Amino acid sequence: MSVDLQRVELTDWGVIRVAGADTVKFLQGQLSNDIERISAERSILAGYHNPQGRAVALLRMVKTASGDVAAVLPRELVADVISRLRKFVLRAKVALTDESESVRVVGITGVDVVPDVAKASWLGVEGTGRRFIGVLPPETGDALADLPEVDRSVWTQLDIQEGVPHVYKATSEAFVAQMLNLDVLGGIAFDKGCYTGQEVIARAHYRGRVKRRMQRFRTNESVTLNRGDSGRLQDGRSFKVVEALQLADGRCDFLAVAPLVAGSAEEASETGGSPAITAEQTPLPYSLPE
Repeated sequence: MSVDLQRVELTDWGVIRVAGADTVKFLQGQLSNDIERISAERSILAGYHNPQGRAVALLRMVKTASGDVAAVLPRELVADVISRLRKFVLRAKVALTDESESVRVVGITGVDVVPDVAKASWLGVEGTGRRFIGVLPPETGDALADLPEVDRSVWTQLDIQEGVPHVYKATSEAFVAQMLNLDVLGGIAFDKGCYTGQEVIARAHYRGRVKRRMQRFRTNESVTLNRGDSGRLQDGRSFKVVEALQLADGRCDFLAVAPLVAGSAEEASETGGSPAITAEQTPLPYSLPE
């Protein structure tokens, strides 16, 4: 898929800074991915889950120029995630701070190499490998001003096309890790030690097939869907929306967690008998386990 060179101001995303001598050890016990893999050149996707294995938030993480860890996530979840994590700090030498007001979060598309911006931290986005999220300190000023700016919806459309999940307030604690395809996208390290929710996530990986996963759909008619909405497809499968974008013609392009195969009448009852939505399933750019 060809992606033009563009800039998107991600003003709805925030940043948590994690600093201190015990940062790596602390985060290893909280998040689904291997924190030791993070560097200034390598970012990772990690899930922060509750004890039942359901994703409270998805974090994209990288080391900053100062050696701290920056975690990028929707701004509306920053305070809650910091509050939850602080409960487990205890005597660890770790400080968690909300940096959302003091940095600029920007997305760039259509590049193979990130721009040279002093003290900027760059995070690769799962998918084509040609999108990056930049965390820029205030002193960078009008850096990237030479890149054409496009609407936030352009970034959302690319997330949907590339099957890139996010968790917002409307979907926090709604999905087990594999439902969001975190295992396919490299967001889970199954060879690391314990972390919150690890038992449930590992059991789903080693003992059973995951029957519900995030998939992409496009409605055949004018429909408005929002994150967290539930519904029913014409084949009887119930779904819950992860991300959605209404197109110019009124149709809706969306990512939703749904059964991989058409289900039973029991599934239809989950939506309270709501009318079925007629939608075409669109392939993701990656394969889901069978």
